[in-house]
Amino acid sequence: MTTTYNALIIDDEPLARQRLRQLLVPYPAIHVVGEASNGEEGLARIEALKPDLLFLDIEMPVLNGFELLGQLKRQPRVVFVTAYDQYALKAFEENSIDYLLKPVEAERLKKTIQKITQAEAAATGLFDLQRLLDGLQPAKKQPLSLTVKLGDRILLIKTADIVAAEAEDKYVMLHTKDGKRHLTDYTLADLENLLSGNFLRIHRSILINTDCISEIRKGFNGSYTFVMEAVDNPRFKSSRSNGHVVKVHLGLA
Repeated sequence: MTTTYNALIIDDEPLARQRLRQLLVPYPAIHVVGEASNGEEGLARIEALKPDLLFLDIEMPVLNGFELLGQLKRQPRVVFVTAYDQYALKAFEENSIDYLLKPVEAERLKKTIQKITQAEAAATGLFDLQRLLDGLQPAKKQPLSLTVKLGDRILLIKTADIVAAEAEDKYVMLHTKDGKRHLTDYTLADLENLLSGNFLRIHRSILINTDCISEIRKGFNGSYTFVMEAVDNPRFKSSRSNGHVVKVHLGLA
């Protein structure tokens, strides 16, 4: 017995929705139960109609396709209808997600329907949405500069010029290559999240820029002292508890 899938088309382009509806007519296994013109409307229609299958656009106003999926409690099967570039399409393929590239072509849609209706695919599940969402998250970009207040002025401190951030009581100071110290409103946890990659937490109160290390001195009990490239050559000592992380991160023997 052929399984029938109740499908919902979610796309902000009326002509795209109309074209897809027409292309789906020859496939009795796909029963289009409705349409939505944006992510917010799509959420409401999904809740009301409980479709088995979504034909989902990615770039839409209000909520995009990924944001919509992130708010669903129950995940229907999904076919993305997208104008994404080749990098994104490769990610879809690697994650076993089907997609239709706009404008949708009849022959390409035929392959999608075959995949959906195959008994094996229906049994095992076509999609691993979480892997897709994780794989397509844009890489976090480190900011080029941070803002600090100086009286009634706001200074822009280039992140490349920051050699370390140090927590002192309730405050965090930025040490820069010119030997200056700047008070910032960021917490050390904020900075550790923002300044990923070349910034390393060596102590619960110290974050250093590994690109600015000029010398490493091994201490007792697995600790290290870092001499930094700056006018005043500041030194920062790692804690024993952070010693292993430091050793692994920097490849120290």
